[in-house]
Amino acid sequence: MRAIILAAGRGERMRPLTDHTPKPLLDVRGQPLIRWHIQALAAAGVRDIVINCAWLADQFPAQLGDGSRYGVRLHYSDEQRDHGRALETAGGIAKALPLLCADGDEAFWVLSGDVFLPGLVLDAQAAQDFASSERLAHLWLVPNQAHHPRGDFGISPQGLALSGETVSPRYTWSCVGLFKRALFEGVAPDQPLPLRPCLERGIGAGRISASLYGGEWTDVGTPERLAAVNAPGTNPATS
Repeated sequence: MRAIILAAGRGERMRPLTDHTPKPLLDVRGQPLIRWHIQALAAAGVRDIVINCAWLADQFPAQLGDGSRYGVRLHYSDEQRDHGRALETAGGIAKALPLLCADGDEAFWVLSGDVFLPGLVLDAQAAQDFASSERLAHLWLVPNQAHHPRGDFGISPQGLALSGETVSPRYTWSCVGLFKRALFEGVAPDQPLPLRPCLERGIGAGRISASLYGGEWTDVGTPERLAAVNAPGTNPATS
């Protein structure tokens, strides 16, 4: 099973830090933020990782290379070069599907390059179970943060994701999930489109499951949050 790390955004809220460095390449506890994801994927046995990029796209291969130093193969989906703009989340995934499903697999991991989960362990057996199921996606949710108090989705007693203003309690999507190609049917691979409409359709059909993630999680979306996660006393990178 392959994976995609979403890394194409401009990072407006992180300016001026992102004027010259893509947000996923900013240093978090001793190494680029995106490297934490690459290490977690490699530890789970993922060997092919797609990184979609647009803003300052050339910096990704310049810093990360072909992935051999991490024991993986990195593939770059350059939206700026091919389309002159970032394609947002669903559009970026749709463009990358030929790379993500190159081995015939219909399922793949999705991680956002601007969240920090230092203890993330990706369950290979859970991925296999998902791949053989009828579900279109599985989302890991986290408790709501001060900057996003209303959350995104709930979880039914049966473990299905729930959406809507009346759902309670609601949690925040951690930006880590398992997805299938079928969720992106009808999404043009050259047009910007956010992921939320695809998720809403899948939730409405009862084909998206969810569970809570209990580890450390930070949406590294502003200079203040980056400073907080890098504050003295936090654990440096271990490798």
